[in-house]
Amino acid sequence: MLNRRHLRVKVLQSLYAYHQSDTKDIKLFEKNLLNSIDQVFEMYIWMLSLINETIEYVSRDAEERANKHRPTAEDLNVNQKILTNRFYLSVLDNKDYLNGIRKYKVDWSFDPELAKSLFTTLKNSPEYAEYLAKTDDTIQTDKDIIKFIFKKVILKSSLAEQVFEDKFIYWPTDKEVLQALIAKTFKNFASENFAENKLAEISSNWVEDRDFVVNLFEQTIRHDAEYQELIAEKTQNWEPDRIAMMDTLLMKMAIVEFINFTSIPVKVTINEYLEISKEFSTPKSNSFINGILDKILFELKAQNKVRKSGRGLIE
Repeated sequence: MLNRRHLRVKVLQSLYAYHQSDTKDIKLFEKNLLNSIDQVFEMYIWMLSLINETIEYVSRDAEERANKHRPTAEDLNVNQKILTNRFYLSVLDNKDYLNGIRKYKVDWSFDPELAKSLFTTLKNSPEYAEYLAKTDDTIQTDKDIIKFIFKKVILKSSLAEQVFEDKFIYWPTDKEVLQALIAKTFKNFASENFAENKLAEISSNWVEDRDFVVNLFEQTIRHDAEYQELIAEKTQNWEPDRIAMMDTLLMKMAIVEFINFTSIPVKVTINEYLEISKEFSTPKSNSFINGILDKILFELKAQNKVRKSGRGLIE
């Protein structure tokens, strides 16, 4: 599921898009922010569907082999055991998955070669041959071959990578979350009773997480000029053009958390934005942001503007 760092990254991406745009419609960008979070779940449904497409290609492969001009005995008796895989059948039986397929209009007909390519890789692997040879399958061994399809077939496929990159603008950063969602799904799908197997959730508390991202986004924009001035006072020895926009946005978001998010410890806020800067800004941003935030935090504390509701949250 999406943790708070992922959510902060989503807000950062939306703030960057807002400042780069000539349109300053906050509600429009807020809507796009929430859509970008929903797209993570959409990506998850598309990936589950691609796993199923890969599995289902065994039927087409068996048909093509049987229709050869001179089929062998093996061609006429293709092992289609994977179509009885309990993880696969449980996903197909899952109402949330089926609702997601309808909601996001998931249909792989636009790229018929992808499933063929993935199944060919699967079919030629020793892991698949070993799976087909097993006679004492359990739900765990059924999940093991699905894990192999996901990790070693799909994620290793340049074709699949390109499709997801083209379809989802934030694929490079959301890929990690997707892998966590799929891993959670493997953990959740542990029962022979399909009704007990649940999809992974995008958030453990969406009401709370939604409030967090919306407030962080809105407050950062609302106080943009004020916090820009605060940052400028602490960076007088720096040319404004030399300060990366990402650094400025990260510092403004941190200031918002210092002042407006009373339950988030200041250490957590600083550490989170320093970690995000390592991925989304320049090599020197980490130490630069840390130094400026320390100065700003010292001043805000002196002005009694940092008010945390829990014990030890302000240190």
